This record gives sequence, C-alpha cells and structure tokens, in this order.
Amino acid sequence: MNIEALRAKVHRVADWVIRIRREFHQHPELGMEECWTSKTIAEHLYNMGIPHQAGVAKTGIVGIISGDKPGKTVALRADMDALPIQEQTGLDYASLYEGRMHACGHDAHVAILLGAAKVLNDNRDEFSGTVKLLFQPAEETDGGAKPMIEAGCMENPIVDYVLGLHVTPHIHAGQIWIKRGKLTASSDILQITVEGRSAHAAYPEEGIDAIVTAAQVISALQTIVSRNISPLNSGVLTLGTIHGGFKENIIADRVQISGTLRTLEPQVRSLIKERIHTIATGVCQSMGSRCTVEFKEGYMPIINHDLVMDHIEKTAVACLGKENIIPKEHPSMGVEDFSFFCQQAPGAFYYLGCGNLSQGIIAPGHSPEFRIDESCLETGVLLQVATALSLLQAVQ
Repeated sequence: MNIEALRAKVHRVADWVIRIRREFHQHPELGMEECWTSKTIAEHLYNMGIPHQAGVAKTGIVGIISGDKPGKTVALRADMDALPIQEQTGLDYASLYEGRMHACGHDAHVAILLGAAKVLNDNRDEFSGTVKLLFQPAEETDGGAKPMIEAGCMENPIVDYVLGLHVTPHIHAGQIWIKRGKLTASSDILQITVEGRSAHAAYPEEGIDAIVTAAQVISALQTIVSRNISPLNSGVLTLGTIHGGFKENIIADRVQISGTLRTLEPQVRSLIKERIHTIATGVCQSMGSRCTVEFKEGYMPIINHDLVMDHIEKTAVACLGKENIIPKEHPSMGVEDFSFFCQQAPGAFYYLGCGNLSQGIIAPGHSPEFRIDESCLETGVLLQVATALSLLQAVQ
C-alpha cells in the first residue's frame, strides 16, 4: 500500500467530504428518527454505485464494497444521530432545527465514512476482500448497534474485523488518541422507587416520609464506591434525577430516583449493583418504608483487540507521523455501543483529534458550542481507508 498515492486520492475528495458534512450538520435528527439522514446517505451510495440495504434497524444502512477478488471482510462504522441541544456556534451552516444539534460529531463520522466509501469504491480493483459500511442510528439513546447486529449487519458476508472512530476536541486535528485493551466503561440505568405513607405535614407521626427516606438512601449510596470498591478499581454511581411530592404541606408517599452506573470490571459491576439493592432496601426498611430497585443494562465496555490496534497504530504512524499518535493513559468512564460490534468480531476504536486551540475550537462534545476543525475529516478518511486496506492485505 502506497501511503502517498492514497493520500493524494483522499485529498481529491476532501472538499466534497467537508461539503456533505456541513449538509448533515444542518439537518440533525435524534436517535431512530434519522429519516432524512438515512435517505441522504442512501442517495450518496446510489450515486456511487455502491450496493446497500436501507431500513436496517429502522434507519440504519449497510453498504457493501467488493474488491477485485474474494477475501476477508472489514466493517467501518459511523453513528448518525444528533442530540436535543440548541446550537450556539454561530456557524453559517448551523442546525436548521430548533432544539437539535450535531453536538457530538456524528455528522463528521457519517461524512468520513462516505468519503472512505468513495475512495474505496473508486479503487476496488486494487484490493481483495470486502468492506462493509455500517451507518448506525441511535448511539446517544438506547443504542442502535445491537438491533443492527440482530438484523444481520455482521453477516453475509461475515465480518472479520470492525473499525470505529470518534472525533474529540481534546487533541488537535491531525492527531489521534489510541489505547489498547479497555477503552470505555459499561453502563447500567438505575431506578429506585421509595414508597412511604402520605399524611398532613402538621402530623408527621401519621405518615412515612418518602422524601426523608429517599434522602437517607441517596446519602448511604455514596459510600459504595468510596468504601466497598478498591481504590485500584473504577466505578461511578451518579444519581441524576429525583421526583416526589405533591404539595408543600403534604408528606410525600412516593419518590423516584434515577441514575447511571459506570464500571470497567464485570465483578465491580455486579458488586455495586448488589450493594445498591442491599443498602436501598435496608435503609427503607429501617425507616418503615419499602422500595423497589430496578436496573436496565446499557452498553458493554469497549475492549480493543490487539491485532486490530496493531494495524491502526502502524497505519497512523505512516500517515500522521509517530509524534501525532498519542497514547491514552486511562480508559474513559463514558460509554459507546460500538462495544457490541466488538463482541461479534475483533475490533478497535480510536479518537480522532478535531480541536484547534488557535481557532478556539475547544468546546467539548454535548456542548451547544461544539465545533470541529474540518481538516480532521480528511485525516479520518485517510486513516479509515488505509487501516481497512492494511487489514485486508494482512489476512489474505
């Protein structure tokens, strides 16, 4: 693989990638509502002559690029959904929709994958094997990866390796973050319902105050990470909502608490969930009330596969220079449903720098001021294409 020749091919599509990224940025859609986005992606694939299936897991799309000869299959994934945020960037191509914004760079991910598709499809006589294009809905909500897998996106042909990326303003455009092994956390959604007995506020002895009980539960749960988990392990328990009560002079009979649990180790995940249940029910019982504790399993952790990471790192050094490959010291306690793809095939995920300090592009993802240095798009296309070709060539 000649990197300089490939770089020239990628550069020829760079302006097109920027243009379509801006178009996607103007039309943000929430998870499982990406109808315009899906339709537009399908039109681009049709115009390129790339066979594709739309309506996968409602709004997902799977494209297929077949090389000159049979071989292994590499999948490239991009998430498509936006966030319920009012954009405050002042960009000429800002969101056209009130209260919706591509504030996490998924518009960039889609544009990068379409750019990679264009380069690969125009040069499909130069490689053996197959590249699958996975345009995935709903990463920000309940996760579109799992239903796409259930719909068969990793089959026919079976995917041998899968690659994903995510833009980040924490490093400059032209750089990437990489990490071997554990990269992101698992997640669980937690809901606790405390049930007491209502009474007049002037006669508290006649009731069981669910608000006071809930306050004790919340305080007690804060000891789990600090006193039940080794300081050498990681766990985050955040209680994000509390709802209860009807009026200032009525003792509340019901309070609902919800939160999220993030962990890196399965045994820590199990232990924290067990302690949440034991502590919540015990505190409520001691105060004369009762409670229910419910967990909804979220995403699995991303654990990068060493072989795929070898190819990402080798390719990135050749494309960007060793000085622009930045090791990520610690895993993130954030989550990513790319993890489900990694359970189906060896896969790896890395972070693509999109920041630019001199231009003030520093706002974090999920911020109404989030922007990207658009030069990162060309870098993303180059890395995804080069890594996919590297994997295809290595496994023949």
